[in-house]
Amino acid sequence: MASMKKWKTAGLIIPALLCIFSILLAMDRIKSHNLPVSVVAGKASREWYRPTSFTHWQIQLQGEVDSQYPAELYDIDLFDSPKSLIDQLHASGKHVICYFSAGSSEDWRSDDSEFRIEDKGSSLQGWKGERWLNIRSENVRNIMKTRMDYARQQGCDGVDPDNVDAYSNPSGFYFSAEEQLDYNRFLAKEAHKRNLAIALKNDLEQVDALVDYFDFSVNEQCFEYEECEKLKPFADKNKAVLNIEYKSNYANVGENRHELCTRSKDLKFSTLVLPIKLDDTFRYSCQ
Repeated sequence: MASMKKWKTAGLIIPALLCIFSILLAMDRIKSHNLPVSVVAGKASREWYRPTSFTHWQIQLQGEVDSQYPAELYDIDLFDSPKSLIDQLHASGKHVICYFSAGSSEDWRSDDSEFRIEDKGSSLQGWKGERWLNIRSENVRNIMKTRMDYARQQGCDGVDPDNVDAYSNPSGFYFSAEEQLDYNRFLAKEAHKRNLAIALKNDLEQVDALVDYFDFSVNEQCFEYEECEKLKPFADKNKAVLNIEYKSNYANVGENRHELCTRSKDLKFSTLVLPIKLDDTFRYSCQ
């Protein structure tokens, strides 16, 4: 009987050891491809980057990117930024957020032909070559998934999807607020599936409903339009509020800029004064 017990014990131990060995081997293969275990398993693991209040940052979407600013976070164009630039920024200790428009088509983008005629609505006023997208469209959503796959492939730490407030603009589609919330939550969930951080771009009227889905905020001109209080839910959760101001008085008058920066710090925001083209012609940081 004692001999039989030994054989039964061995029969249990040996398969267990083989199982452990297989897991370790699989993990080694995953590491060799620089992929988190969670992604290979098909599950998000909450390992993504989360910028906090007072994060030092830079955003440049046009021109040759100046990588020398003392910033923790760089926001750059997904399509126009080579992987070598992203690798260079990572090597200098920076995190990289990749910008794309999730709510409009841009006729110069390489994947613009993937949108169907019915996916495109009214033109964006003041932005040549851009048209609002139908956020109800499965095709549009699939293109956004592909863009986030590309962001992950390029090594981006997160994404900055623009134009996610079509419901409050003359898009030609007449979206409801609930439809916009559904689309924005879709974007957040897809980003997190890929272990990417995601910013809520503007869309101030829906901050309360979306703050728990998004990792940080990228905002334009909340001080100019006296809207910054609406972003307080992000700051209250120690989530970065990355603010851009374009008003010429902030750039040209030091006293106005000092007042702006004082208000920004009181709100725990990270504010930059930049040209509207975001081409690094000039840059003033409140930090």
